[in-house]
Amino acid sequence: MTTWRRHLHAHPETAFEEVETASFVANLLHSFGGIEVHEGVAETGVVGVLRGRAPGPSIGLRADIDALDIEERNTTPWASRHPGKMHACGHDGHTSMLLGAARALAARPDFVGQAVFIFQPAEENEGGARVMIEDGLFDRFPVQEVYALHNEPGLALGKASLRAGPIMASFDTFEIWVTGQGGHAASPHLGDDVIVAAAAVVGALQTIVARKAHPLDTLVLSCTQFHSGSAWNVLPGEAVIRGTVRALRAEMQDLAETQITQIASRVAGASGCEARVDYQRRYPVAVNHAREAAFAASVLRAVLGDENVDTDVQPDLGSEDFAFMLQERPGAYFLLGSG
Repeated sequence: MTTWRRHLHAHPETAFEEVETASFVANLLHSFGGIEVHEGVAETGVVGVLRGRAPGPSIGLRADIDALDIEERNTTPWASRHPGKMHACGHDGHTSMLLGAARALAARPDFVGQAVFIFQPAEENEGGARVMIEDGLFDRFPVQEVYALHNEPGLALGKASLRAGPIMASFDTFEIWVTGQGGHAASPHLGDDVIVAAAAVVGALQTIVARKAHPLDTLVLSCTQFHSGSAWNVLPGEAVIRGTVRALRAEMQDLAETQITQIASRVAGASGCEARVDYQRRYPVAVNHAREAAFAASVLRAVLGDENVDTDVQPDLGSEDFAFMLQERPGAYFLLGSG
């Protein structure tokens, strides 16, 4: 598994480009024996099916296989060989773990039912889980339950955490174009200063969490980009603000979308500018099902010990497109300590 992980780490591929990764996974699954291997699910996804000694329930186990557009600066022999791409989120580890599970089960298929190994592309921002479902994942491989994990830096090695209910936040994005009359920097009174107007919009957006959301509810709004202008002495005619919203309830997503649109329009209008908002709902809240979360916890306790499993962890405000699978099938998602 270490060898597999280091190979994958050295050859990272990003969303829907995981051609080498998918081939590597498929070849290994074939080599284990007894596993039906299906390639090309959602372009670069791979699914393996292993039947046990008798008919029974079908259980899905999912790992994400994509990397990120990040330049690696490590000097290990297995550092990324693809410039500008890196397994910085640990999906190489997730893939290796699921391959290890597949090999172990294929060596001793003395279970009832069948195991479905789901190697999913494009978790990072592109919703590969949704695309797999749209491509017939659960029609072709009808599982009754589905499970996944994520490595958790900062959580001690040998520990795990999960909870019933929301475990990961929704992921929405927004883009705001503030437009007005450009002009010369020496004559600001002859135009609209869209940079000042857009900066005021950024400041005003912070009042959504502070003054519009219920104090006991969860909402995060972060502006992550601000682009405007190209010259020292020109007042530009457009500024673009981009950011993300995280929530644990759909009602808070509704609130954020409404308030961002209203605030951007009104604040920009006060400066004589206009604002246009594009709000996109990317990933829903990942909600663990109570029965399946309890089952996963019992398995983790058996493996790691009662004292090493926390079932009362706070939800993580990161997001996960495994949420789409949890909307379709009962299941659970947990965090595994990586030190």
